[in-house]
Amino acid sequence: MVDDNELNRLRDIAAPAPGESAKARAFEAALRAYDEENISAVTQGSVGGLRLTERAQKLWSEIMQKKLIATPALAGLVALPIAGYATFHLLREQPAKFGGDEKITETLADKPATLKPAEPKQAPTELAKDKKADADVESRDATGVLVAPASPPKSEAAQAGGTAQQTANERAVVAEPAPPAPTGEFALNSAAPSTSRLARAPAAESKLMAPQPTIAPADQIAPQEENRNRVQDFKTNPVHAALEDPVSTFSIDVDTASYSFVRRSLKEGAVPQADTVRVEEMINYFPYDWKGPDSASTPFNSTVSVMPTPWNGHTKLMHVAIKGFDIKPTEQPKANLVFLIDVSGSMDEPDKLPLLKSAFRLLVSKLRADDTISIVTYAGEAGTVLMPTRAAEKDKILNAIDNLQPGGSTAGEAGIKEAYKLAQQSFVKDGVNRVMLATDGDFNVGQSDDDDLKRLIEQERKSGVFLSVFGFGHDNLNDQMMQTIAQNGNGTAAYIDTLAEAEKVLVEDASSTLFPIAKDVKIQVEFNPNKVSEYRLIGYETRALNREDFNNDRVDAGDIGSGHSVTAIYEITPKGSGGDQIDPLRYGQATVNNGGVANADEYAFVKIRYKLPNEDVSKLITTPVTSANEVASFDQASTDQRFSVAVAAFGQKLRDEDATAKFGYDKIMEIATAARGADPFGYRSEFLSLVRLASALGGNR
Repeated sequence: MVDDNELNRLRDIAAPAPGESAKARAFEAALRAYDEENISAVTQGSVGGLRLTERAQKLWSEIMQKKLIATPALAGLVALPIAGYATFHLLREQPAKFGGDEKITETLADKPATLKPAEPKQAPTELAKDKKADADVESRDATGVLVAPASPPKSEAAQAGGTAQQTANERAVVAEPAPPAPTGEFALNSAAPSTSRLARAPAAESKLMAPQPTIAPADQIAPQEENRNRVQDFKTNPVHAALEDPVSTFSIDVDTASYSFVRRSLKEGAVPQADTVRVEEMINYFPYDWKGPDSASTPFNSTVSVMPTPWNGHTKLMHVAIKGFDIKPTEQPKANLVFLIDVSGSMDEPDKLPLLKSAFRLLVSKLRADDTISIVTYAGEAGTVLMPTRAAEKDKILNAIDNLQPGGSTAGEAGIKEAYKLAQQSFVKDGVNRVMLATDGDFNVGQSDDDDLKRLIEQERKSGVFLSVFGFGHDNLNDQMMQTIAQNGNGTAAYIDTLAEAEKVLVEDASSTLFPIAKDVKIQVEFNPNKVSEYRLIGYETRALNREDFNNDRVDAGDIGSGHSVTAIYEITPKGSGGDQIDPLRYGQATVNNGGVANADEYAFVKIRYKLPNEDVSKLITTPVTSANEVASFDQASTDQRFSVAVAAFGQKLRDEDATAKFGYDKIMEIATAARGADPFGYRSEFLSLVRLASALGGNR
C-alpha cells in the first residue's frame, strides 16, 4: 500500500508557490510512494477505496503508473493540487470533526479518528497501543518539515497487526536527522491566528493533530494512590550514658491510635510507615493485670521489674507498670458529654461518617439515664444539632446522629469553640465534662496550623473540660493534628478503623475513656551510674519533657482514666556487662566529698507526679529500683510482662530500629505465643496474626 504519511503532511500545508527545494522533495516522496505501492504488503485494516485519503493515493498511483510526470518540476506542480484535493474532500465530507477546538488525530494507519470530549474506555491492550503511539508521535520534531527516511523501511509483514509495523517505521524515521526547516513561503508561523484547524496545527509525520501533552507509556500510567495522611516525624530515642545524662523525663501516654493504624495497614497488605508506629501506644493498647491501688485516694499504683533482654544478652529491661484505680459503675460521676462531629466533605467515605455514627450509637447505649449529651457539627461552619439532652431520651439522640450528612469544607476551629462553649453551659461540678471530637483531622477553615490549634486547646482546657479525639479514615487522616490536640487538651486519642474497635474504645473501655482519675502525669527516672552505664527509653519520643518540666505544675502532661494500665520500658546496660555503645570519658567520674555514692545498690529511682482531676497542685510517688525488683531469667517474668515486651519488640521491628535488627519475627511470635495467657476479647490472638502478616510482607527483616 502507498505510504500516505508524506501526503498527509502535504494536506496540512497551505499551498504556496513551489520552490526548487520543495519540488525536489515532492518528487522524491512521490517516487518512494510509488515504490512502496508496488512492493509493500497491504497493511492490516487498510482496505483501498474506503477512506478519503485513498482517493488521492489512487490518483497519484495512476499518474505514476502512466508516467505522466517526467520531471521534478512537474512532480512539484502536481503534488500540491493533489494535497489540496484531499484536504477539500476531508473538509467537505467530515466538517463536524474540525469545528471548535477539538483535537484532530489519525490512527497510525492514517484512519481519521472520531473525536470525543473524553477518551472512551478501551480494553487494556488497545489503550496501551494508543497511548504508546501518542507518545511516539509527540516525541518527534513537530516543525512542519517533511522528514523522509534515507531508504524505504524494511518489511515486517510477519509481525501481527499494521500498528506495530507502522510504529517501527516511524521510529526509524525519528532516528534520522531532519533537514533544515523550510523558510520563506514554506515557513509555518504557529503563533499566527487562524480560523482553520489545519492551518493552526503543525504537521506531524503520521498524524493531523494539535500539540498535546506527552502521555506516558501504558505501563507507567497506572494510578498510584497518594498517601495524604499527615503523621509527625520523630527520631527513635538514642542511647544515653548514665554518667553524663542520668535523668530521663517524659509524659505518660495512654493513647492507642498507633496500634489501630498499624493493624489496618498490615491487613491491607502494606508495611506501615515508620512514623505511624509509636511503640508506647502499641504496648498500651492491651489490657494488663497490673496491681492497682487499694483506694481512690491514691489514683494509681506502680510496679517496677528488671529482667534480661530477649534481643540482647548484654542488657536488661527495666519494666515500669502503672495501674489506675478502677471506679465501680455505681460510683461513676455524672457525665456531660459534647459530641463534636466532623461532617465535612472529606468524611464522605464508608469508614468515616457512617462508621462514626455507628460508633457513637454504641456509646449512647452505654451511658446512664441522667448523663447529658449534646451534638455539635462542623463543615463550612459550626452548628448545634442537639442541645443538652438527657441520655434517657435515647431515641431523640440517636435520631440526631442518624440524620448527619457530609458536605462542605472543614471549619474545625469554629467547631471546637462551639463545643467547649456548650460543655461549659452544661458544666457538671464534680462530674465528667468532656468534648469528644470525631474527625479525620482535615481542618482547612479558620485556624488549621497545629501550633495555633495547640494554643486554642490550651486556653480551652482551663475551663475544666477534658478532650477525647477519635480518628476515622485512612486516606486523609491528620494524625499529627489529632495528637497535638489530645496531648494539649487533657485528653486521649484513639483511631477507629472498624466497628469492633469502636466497641473496644467506647464500650469495653468506656470507664477509662470517659472518667479521668489523674491528670498531668509525668515520670522521671534517675539512673545510678555505678550500676547502669547506659540506658534508652523504648517509645515515648513524642512525649519527652525537659528535666525541669517535671516539677513545673504549669507543664501539661498525660492523663489516666479509670482502670487504665500504662507501661514504660527502658533497656539498660549494667555496668561491666560489656554491652556499652558509648566510649567512657577519659577522665572518669568526678570524686565526691563523702568518698562514695549514696544508694549505690540501686539501679534507678523512679518518680511519678500527678494531679487529681479537679486540682492544680501535683503529688509525688517514688519507687527505688534494686536487685529485689530483679528476676533471674526472662521466663520468670509474669505473663503480662513478657507479652508487653513482645509488643515492644514488634513495634521496634516495624520501625527498623537497630536494637531488634537481628531479632526475627519468629522470636517475637515465640514470646507472644507463650505469654498469650487469658485473652477473652481476642486482642492477643489478633496480635499474633499481625506478626505473621508483617513477616510475610517482609517488613524490615
